Amino acid sequence: MSAGKIVSIHSFRGGTGKSNTTANLAAQVAMTGKRVGVVDTDIQSPGIHVLFGLDEKKMGKTMNDFLHGTATIREIGYSVGEHSSEGEGRAKLAGKNLWLFPSSIRGGDISQIIKEGVDFNLLNEGLQTTISEFDLDYLFIDTHPGLNEETLLSIATSDVLIIILRPDNQDMQGTSVTVDIARSLDVPNLFLLVNKALPKYDFAVIKKDIEEKFEAPVAGIMPLSFDMAENASKDLFSLRYPDHEWSKALCGVVDFILASK
Repeated sequence: MSAGKIVSIHSFRGGTGKSNTTANLAAQVAMTGKRVGVVDTDIQSPGIHVLFGLDEKKMGKTMNDFLHGTATIREIGYSVGEHSSEGEGRAKLAGKNLWLFPSSIRGGDISQIIKEGVDFNLLNEGLQTTISEFDLDYLFIDTHPGLNEETLLSIATSDVLIIILRPDNQDMQGTSVTVDIARSLDVPNLFLLVNKALPKYDFAVIKKDIEEKFEAPVAGIMPLSFDMAENASKDLFSLRYPDHEWSKALCGVVDFILASK
């Protein structure tokens, strides 16, 4: 089996920019020459395929099909460089080893998962098979917000866990719970990532306060950006605008991932 690492990106609440951050981090790691996969385990509300330019109308087999026993992992891996729609940033991924393993956006498929639930043993098997089948260095998991069985499985199997939070009291409370659970599950590398921080604040002070509160390293602080909002998931922002402050902050997080043992 490949020695590839599982990197889970999680947030206790929705709206933190988790999928956008996951997609950009995976893309940046792939740009370093690593073999990278991205699995959308937010099966109830999938969407990361949009950031990679994969048209849901042309989407074939998905993670849902794998979980229902009608597709293999090999059948649901889409090479981003080959299948993405146009985008100045995404175009830079041509020839890179980056695969997306999407979940279905079809209403019937989502309803079926909600009704029948997920076979977590099969999901875990799928994650491990993904690493070995594609000989991955890193498998990024875009998790479902909050805490449920899927999330706990992702956390428990992670080599690296990045918890995204906003500098907001509700996010702080939920993150505290998630950090406690991650520690109880002995996650080897736990990092915090602050997103949507108002630029008028002193980021060094934010970093110090959050690290003291959670006793965990802050891998980066991402500024609230109107440019990012205007991008509206039409492209991979950090590849299209590499000199933007948001992109520079994100690339600093990549360094933490690559340095993790």
